Amino acid sequence: MSICAYVTYEDPEGDDDERGPALSAWREAGIEGRVERWDDPAADWASYDAVVVRSVWDYIARRQEFLEWARRVASVTRLMNPCPVLESNTDKTYLRELGLPTVPTHWSSRDLPDWPEYVVKPTVSGGARDTTRTADRDRAAELAAALEAAGRTPMVQPYLDMVESEGETSLLYFNGRFSHAVRRVPMLGPDAADGRRARLRTPAADQVELAEKVLAAVPHPLLYARIDLVRLPGGEPAVIEVELTEPYLYLRHEPRAAANLAAALRELL
Repeated sequence: MSICAYVTYEDPEGDDDERGPALSAWREAGIEGRVERWDDPAADWASYDAVVVRSVWDYIARRQEFLEWARRVASVTRLMNPCPVLESNTDKTYLRELGLPTVPTHWSSRDLPDWPEYVVKPTVSGGARDTTRTADRDRAAELAAALEAAGRTPMVQPYLDMVESEGETSLLYFNGRFSHAVRRVPMLGPDAADGRRARLRTPAADQVELAEKVLAAVPHPLLYARIDLVRLPGGEPAVIEVELTEPYLYLRHEPRAAANLAAALRELL
C-alpha cells in the first residue's frame, strides 16, 4: 500500500468537508493517507511515497516560507502538485503570461481604466482576502497604491455583473481528466458568501475548450486543477483564476469526485 501525506495547515478541521471524502477514497484505492501540517518541523516527508498539497490556506502570509518548504519536500519525495507549479501559481501575475482570454487586469495604481466598478486585490491572496469592490476610481487607485507601498503587487479588475447572473464556473480536473464543475456563489456580490457555496453545473462547450487550453499550457503533470471562468460582457468566457495550489475541490458536490481524485493519485503514483 502506498502512503501519502495529505497536507493541511494549523486548523486541520478547517477542510473537513474535503479531507474526509478524500482520505476515504484514497483508502479504497489502496493508498494510506496521513494528515500532516505543512509547517510541522517533526514531519518526516521522506517517509512518504508522495506529499499531496491540499488545504495550506495560511501560506498567503508566509509565501516564501511555504515555497522553501515545497523545495525541501521535492528534494526527498514526490510533491503534488510539483514545486514549479506552486512557485508560479501562488502569485497571480501568472495571468499575464497565460496567453489566453482572462478578465481585464490593470497591474498598477496609476492610470486606471475608466470602469463602472473596480475590484482591487493583491496578486498573492485567497478567499477574497484584502479584496475590495468600489465604484470610486480614486478610491481604487488609493487601495492599489497602498498595496504597492506595502511591497505587494496590485491587480485592478472591472467588477463584472455577469458574476451575479451567470456566476463563476469552476471546472475540476484530476490528472488532466474532467471530473465535475460547479457554479460558485460570488464572494463580492449582494449574496456574498464563502467560496464553498456552490452547486453542480454542466459547463458549456466554450468553457470546456478554454479550460483545456489552460491545462495544455501547464508543462507539468497536475494531480488536481481548478479552472475558474467568468463570462465577459460580450458573452465570451475568460479565466479569472487558475487554482493549482490549494483549491477547494467540491468533493461533496459530485458523488464520484473523491473517487476520481483517488484514481488520479493512484495513476500518478
